[in-house]
Amino acid sequence: MDGLPASVDRDILAHRSIAAIATIRETLGCTVHQAVDAYAQRYEELRRDRPHDFRHEPRRDQPEDVRPIADE
Repeated sequence: MDGLPASVDRDILAHRSIAAIATIRETLGCTVHQAVDAYAQRYEELRRDRPHDFRHEPRRDQPEDVRPIADE
């Protein structure tokens, strides 16, 4: 998607969706709905063209290593 600042790609790749959508809104002067659609389009482009650039970050609500606590 042309016309977006490089910071949008950096935010998408770093899983900072809200920041990316806010920048898209400011840049394109569009509604939230239109910005979300533009975000989704750019996200898919990046997933297709640069899949290895996405950083893996564990979800904060789901720990990677969950072990039961042993009874004492």
